[in-house]
Amino acid sequence: MRPSPRRDGEAGLVSRRGFGRLAAFGLAAGADLVGPAPAASAAADGQDYYERARALAGDDPVLRALASALAPDVTFPDVPAPAPLLLFDDLALVSVGFVHAMALLTDDGIVLFDALRSPEDAEDVIVPGLRELGADPAAIRYVVITHGHYDHFGGAQYLADRYGARVLMSPADWDLVAGSRPDNAPVRDLEIADGQRLTLGGTTVRFHHTPGHTPGTVSPIFPVRAGSDRHTAMLWGGTNPPGTLPELRDYLASIASFRGRMREAGVDVELSNHPNDYGLQRAEQLRERPDGANPFVLGRHRADRYMAVMDLMLRGRIADAEAAGG
Repeated sequence: MRPSPRRDGEAGLVSRRGFGRLAAFGLAAGADLVGPAPAASAAADGQDYYERARALAGDDPVLRALASALAPDVTFPDVPAPAPLLLFDDLALVSVGFVHAMALLTDDGIVLFDALRSPEDAEDVIVPGLRELGADPAAIRYVVITHGHYDHFGGAQYLADRYGARVLMSPADWDLVAGSRPDNAPVRDLEIADGQRLTLGGTTVRFHHTPGHTPGTVSPIFPVRAGSDRHTAMLWGGTNPPGTLPELRDYLASIASFRGRMREAGVDVELSNHPNDYGLQRAEQLRERPDGANPFVLGRHRADRYMAVMDLMLRGRIADAEAAGG
């Protein structure tokens, strides 16, 4: 049985099992999107853009790491899995090293962003990791899959079967997963509409479609807290650039639209589901100095610069692809 059809222009989460069992889903129309970035100039080559991105990054380790991760010749070393960690009072990191899951802890349960590679990861990393941090994995209400690759959805069905969690993904990436028939694919459940809001326990997550890494990558924006301090976080749903020129152009347009959403929301915290943003190093800084400044709080201006570096690096990748004939 397929999810119920949705007419063009309707926003919402479409479920096989209906809306009746959902906890506090709210729909809201999004504000006007920032327009897509203009196409890269034919006069500039990829290296010009890469150099501009690195100059903008300067000596900022977070921005430098991003520029390196988006370079065409990048290789990612193996990294050990970190111990579970509370990045904020209500946001937990559980990771296998090269890919992370994050748990947003609310008064009425947990919203889990991504589910690692496999049922074994869910059982051996996510479940005990949450318990180690004082959270009950049985409280996982929703598993949000940021994009349809195995290392993000692999443990989702385990969590759905064991705890009754609902699994969310964009329609395009549900289709992507169905078409590739990978191991450990979750049963199609809830679809995320662009601009969708999910409210649980007084905490509201706003989802934005940011196609590029995959056709249906989703990037959420949500509040986090540290003591009496309140912040607004973004999680970019998929960083590695795609292989075709049309997909690269989609990615660039997504950067522009999401950057506008970040400004509207006042985003001052940057998060990633892979260690391509100096995230593991920052996690260790936080672990060593829990009473110091939180290294994941970039501030609004620096968070915007993060997206500006991403924009320039993608323009470079587009220029390279155009020079190679697309």
